[in-house]
Order: sequence, then structure tokens, then C-alpha cells
Amino acid sequence: MRKLIFAVCFALLLLTNAWAADTHGLAADVLSKTGISWDGRNLPEYGSGKPEITILKISIPAGSELPLHKHSVINAGVLLSGELTVITEDNKILRLKAGESIVEVVNTWHYGKNEGNTPAEIIVFYAGAPGTPITTYKPSPAHSSSSQEGAESTGR
Repeated sequence: MRKLIFAVCFALLLLTNAWAADTHGLAADVLSKTGISWDGRNLPEYGSGKPEITILKISIPAGSELPLHKHSVINAGVLLSGELTVITEDNKILRLKAGESIVEVVNTWHYGKNEGNTPAEIIVFYAGAPGTPITTYKPSPAHSSSSQEGAESTGR
């Protein structure tokens, strides 16, 4: 996995340098480049084995709230439209507006809510491995026999 990440980063570096030499007015802006999630914690090391990248476009209706969940893999995204508030179980809060990026928390219970008047659309990239769930929902005491209890999603 590390070799793959190094190869991708090296190729992007070469392409960026070649592109910068002859851009014809094109621009590339770095939206995020960090080893720290939005709540200030260090991101975990990548696992070993075969990588699997999942890219989701998520639409969150105005006034709605996602269930409490966590991600076991590193993920990051860009809010395309609307507003999104992300809240951890220990009440750390991040407010995003359209065009802003997020490096999501890993293995930390959190939820998102759209407090705006329009849908929030976000593209999220998950760096996982085949068979590894990207999202796990926290069991809800009110729904102890719910089919969502401990449910996992591989993004498909």
C-alpha cells in the first residue's frame, strides 16, 4: 500500500511540474494536504494489503441529520454545495460551506447534519481495502433490535 501511495504521489509531482511549465492559464489549488483529521488527531497509518479506493457522492437533504457512525479508513472530501455541520460524540464541531474540504475523523463516532435550506452535496474519497467496511453505524438504544444496529457499509 505504501509503495502504491508513493508511486501515485511521485507521479502527481511529476505531472504537476510538467503541467506548471505549460498550463495555458490552468490552475491547480491544494484543498487539503495533511496528516491530521479535522478534530486535530493524527491520521492512522495505512494498512497493508491490496488497496481499494471508494468515491461517493453523498446528498444530504436540507434539515436532515445522519445517524451516529464512524469510518475505519482514512477519508476526505469536498462539499460541493450547501452547508454541513459535523459533530463528534464528544461535541467537537466542524461547520463546512460549499467549496471547503474535510479530512474526516477515523474510528471516532460522529454524525453530520444539514442545517441549511438546500441539499448538501459532498464527494468523499475513502482509502480502504477490499472487504473492509467504510462506515459502521453505532447501535441506537432506542432501536436495539434495528437492522441498522452495528450495520456496516462498503459504499456499494
